[in-house]
Amino acid sequence: MTFVVLLFCGFSFGSAEDGLRAAYYKNGEIHVNVLGTPEEEPLTTGHSDFKPSWSLTEDKLVFFRRVVNDKEVSNWKTAICIINADGSGYHRITDGTHTDFNQTWTRDGTNTPIWNRRHPGKRGYQVMAGKIGGKPGEEIALTGKGYHAWAFTCLKDGRILVGATPPGQERGYYLMTPHPGGITKGAPQFERIACSLDQSGVLARVSLSLDEKRVCFEFQKGFQHSVAGRTLYLADFDVERPAMSNFQAFANEEGEKVWYAYPRWTRDQSEIVYHAGRKLFLYHPEKGTTRKVSLDDKADYRYPHGEAMPK
Repeated sequence: MTFVVLLFCGFSFGSAEDGLRAAYYKNGEIHVNVLGTPEEEPLTTGHSDFKPSWSLTEDKLVFFRRVVNDKEVSNWKTAICIINADGSGYHRITDGTHTDFNQTWTRDGTNTPIWNRRHPGKRGYQVMAGKIGGKPGEEIALTGKGYHAWAFTCLKDGRILVGATPPGQERGYYLMTPHPGGITKGAPQFERIACSLDQSGVLARVSLSLDEKRVCFEFQKGFQHSVAGRTLYLADFDVERPAMSNFQAFANEEGEKVWYAYPRWTRDQSEIVYHAGRKLFLYHPEKGTTRKVSLDDKADYRYPHGEAMPK
């Protein structure tokens, strides 16, 4: 079933009975809400706030605030911010002079916020880490400036799933073990993830299930950057090898030129929430069903994250 069929038929099955809460962007504001129910007041207003990620061990969100706009997204200046899921406790942990993107949390019990920072004057990024209550300038780099590394999601043992071109290695997807003190104390270690799809295109916005047995992600055929038309996939994940296998497309297999993006697990990992065409959807892997859970068809919904499920 494609996005067009869902929209035309007006599917809008609620999930209030499931109690599936998520954080998401709606018209530039951060919301926390039970999916499929009318929104309450947003947590943030008056700014352009993006991509909330919900902490695993505490009721906190980390997101980025756009401080300086530009037609080229990679030239934005942003600030990494933390707020409690009830709207209290807002604070910035970076100063807004960098291009800081796609923040999330570690799952190792330390509740460490991590994100990706663009190398000045370059296309590549490095992985950064901060802390709750931290002040701008206290963040540390986990990877170096001489190569590209982009953090997607974290494991309970402290490793980080990254897309990277580590020193002396080829472009690919890796489990990275950072030095606890950051790059100034020691270099990270990279383990290549076996993944047959990476030879024919790009994996993006990879999200790991709570039991670390499955991943969901966007897949772009080919290597020329294109956002619209990506297919959303589900795959098995082997932490020990490490490897991805048994790839299954679950949204936009036809490659329709619509922005399908940001697949993320719900708290009980029974479903995957994602956005497509400015709306939110829930996919149930066991049932093979999809339902629309955003209610305001005039609004722009993006970047959903399940409760207590860092991406």
